[in-house]
Amino acid sequence: MDWWIVFAIFLYFMSAALLVAEVFVPSGGLIGILSLACVAGGVAIFFRYSIAAGWVGVGIAAVMIPSCVIFAYKIFPKTRFGKHVLLTPPQREHGDAIPDTEDIRKLLGAIGTVVTPMRPVGMCDFSGQKVECVAESGYVEKGRQVKVIRVESTQLTVRVIETN
Repeated sequence: MDWWIVFAIFLYFMSAALLVAEVFVPSGGLIGILSLACVAGGVAIFFRYSIAAGWVGVGIAAVMIPSCVIFAYKIFPKTRFGKHVLLTPPQREHGDAIPDTEDIRKLLGAIGTVVTPMRPVGMCDFSGQKVECVAESGYVEKGRQVKVIRVESTQLTVRVIETN
């Protein structure tokens, strides 16, 4: 094997290492440009050796570049640096998020109290379970009694109960 081929293979490995480094080191794209220069040099050497070797080198580069970038982005969040830089996803606690659809369907026909003024959306309390609701009639004052008349997905529509 010619030493030029060994050098071209070395340039490919160097390109892969630089692509991974580009993800971890903020360089403004300089490391990425160096990586592409290594690939271009390797492809040029392969084409100098033979046309067939050049096209094989292009094919390897076409597979290697996306694979290295995907690999680097997969391992980045698991590194110590990645854990400090990336935001953690929100933790869902029971009661803080929108209730499940099954829980909401059980509230059809339930009577509750308006906790916040509804303009037309506000919070209602149904036996200790606070849920965001939509008023059928528009504005509803705090403290009024309401009844759930419709459930669509996770949205409750309520009607004011007139007390005489």
